[in-house]
Amino acid sequence: MRHILLSLMLALCTLSVTAQQVTDTPRRGEGISAFLERNGRPGKTYYKEFLRLNEKKLKGREELRLGVKYALPPLRKKGDASAKDKGAKTLEEPLFGKKLKKVKVTGSSLKGTCFYIVSGHGGPDPGAIGRLNGHELHEDEYAYDVALRLARNLMEEGAAVRIIIQDKKDGIRDDRYLKNSKRETCMGDAIPLNQVERLKQRCVKINELYRNDRKKYKYCRSVFLHVDSRSKRAQTDVFFYHAPGSKYGERMARGMKDTFQRKYSRHQPNRGFEGTVSARKLYVLVNSTPPALFVELGNIQNSFDQRRLVISDNRQALANWMCEGLVKDYKVK
Repeated sequence: MRHILLSLMLALCTLSVTAQQVTDTPRRGEGISAFLERNGRPGKTYYKEFLRLNEKKLKGREELRLGVKYALPPLRKKGDASAKDKGAKTLEEPLFGKKLKKVKVTGSSLKGTCFYIVSGHGGPDPGAIGRLNGHELHEDEYAYDVALRLARNLMEEGAAVRIIIQDKKDGIRDDRYLKNSKRETCMGDAIPLNQVERLKQRCVKINELYRNDRKKYKYCRSVFLHVDSRSKRAQTDVFFYHAPGSKYGERMARGMKDTFQRKYSRHQPNRGFEGTVSARKLYVLVNSTPPALFVELGNIQNSFDQRRLVISDNRQALANWMCEGLVKDYKVK
């Protein structure tokens, strides 16, 4: 009789746990963020919990598989915020778009830091152009979207962030094909078409801000985001440049590479990571006063690299991993 009662109790417990676990199947073209939002679970907290619950079911770089049932994080009751969330400061940045303009500072790992986030090209210059399924992929639009996502992540961790290249309309977008525009400015100033003048303009802006910021923040860094253009057959991993002789720039680049390497080992263990670190005499690296990092996000011509760009959750993963790399660099001191 005792064994029967024990079996019944175990069965009831199993049914209870199963009943509480809500699952759903993603729709075609849906990324994690959109999937969670459709299920009433938007935001970073749900996103992180979803990754934890479904670690073994995801494909590659935090990508959903069609036909697979995924466990959804339990819904948080209204007012059931953690102590951390209750005391969180809320900032507002309209550049992130209407839905994401409010930023809750939920961490303090970057308190006392300041970042200058710069997406490549913009304004009259779209940068490199790739093509996929009849659509043009413009470097400046994809670099800008990743830049905004990175900026928002940094702000959530307590950093002060200066978004150098700005588009007042676009915001963070989840579309696969990002429409090109010429609205981008350098913090309100028109971007010159001439390459040297364009690069000089953003460095002058960074250095002007840095002269005051260095008095308030003990750690200031510039991060430049670009998308490379090579042969269609050349699949590339994310790679990093620093200015020759820059001790802190090199440390930042090597730490970022290590972070990406760990992430690849976890999410794509059989693929490996071949991203590189090297010193380059690029204009923005040698003329940016704060230590600088230059990131090439992939080859806009390669079909595999294009997936890294057009899938919004992959763009978010890039931002997440870069933010993690910068947190680790700051902790080195």
